[in-house]
Order: sequence, then C-alpha cells, then structure tokens
Amino acid sequence: MTTWTVGEVMRTDVVAIAAGETVLMAWELLERTGAAHLPVLLPDGRCSGLLDRCDIAVACSAPAVVLSALDVGTLVSGRRRVAVRAQESVRKAAFAMTENGCDALPVLGSGGRLVGLLTASDIVAALVRNPAPGPRAAEGGPIGPFSMTPGLGPRRDDRVNPVP
Repeated sequence: MTTWTVGEVMRTDVVAIAAGETVLMAWELLERTGAAHLPVLLPDGRCSGLLDRCDIAVACSAPAVVLSALDVGTLVSGRRRVAVRAQESVRKAAFAMTENGCDALPVLGSGGRLVGLLTASDIVAALVRNPAPGPRAAEGGPIGPFSMTPGLGPRRDDRVNPVP
C-alpha cells in the first residue's frame, strides 16, 4: 500500500451533481445509483466539495418549502474542502481521511476538475486484491469471518457464543 498511488486505487465511475441542483435531486440521484458519495461540481467543472448520504438526508429533513429552494452548492459552501491528486500516495490520502474524519475524498486533476473518487472501501478492496504476505496468507488457511459476541472474548474452540 505504501507504493500505490491514488490513481491506481480510485474509482472513476463517479456520479456527480451540479452545484445548482436541488437537495431533492441529489437524494434522487443517490437513490437511483446506489452511490454513497456525491461530488458537487461548479459550472466550469471544478469540484466544489463532496456530500454523503448523511449530509443529504439531514438536509431533506427540512420543510418541503425550504427543500424546493435549497441547492447542493449551499450545503458545501463554508466547509473545509479536502481532496487529493491522482499521483499522490494512498498512504497520504488515508492519512488525510483519518485527520479529517471522512471516508471519501474527491480526486482532482488539472484545474481542480474531478477525475475520480477515493473511498475507504476502495483502499480495503485494493488490500484484498493484493494481500500483504503474512503467516496466515502463506498457510493458505481461511482468514475469516469469525463470529464474535460484543463484550465477550473469543472462544478458542468450535462452539458459538450464545447471544444474551
């Protein structure tokens, strides 16, 4: 992972929305595509920010009169904009995600134009495709999943912990 670039791991099939579109349109777009994140684009193609399902769901809790006039550009204005470039390391991007408490970053090209999206899921998927060598991977045995019950330590035998 330390040598991967964002461009090698990011997704390029990104659904985006224009800054002037309504919050209702953003919700409809998320619902139709199943996307979890929605980059907001300015008329010149530059990325203005990134919204996720929670941001839009909270905005949709406003009265209908407000929703018809509320655009997604308003939701991203005044927010700190965190983004990465395709040539940066995945390690640096993961650090930016951790420091800013986010699980996705828009990937920008020349002039601030959106070229992709890097999510925490993309990083995990890359790790699964290219697992680091280790004792378990070398043995070829199963890595998981393991059943766990919150609050109880894992058992070392084949019995399943009952759920209280």
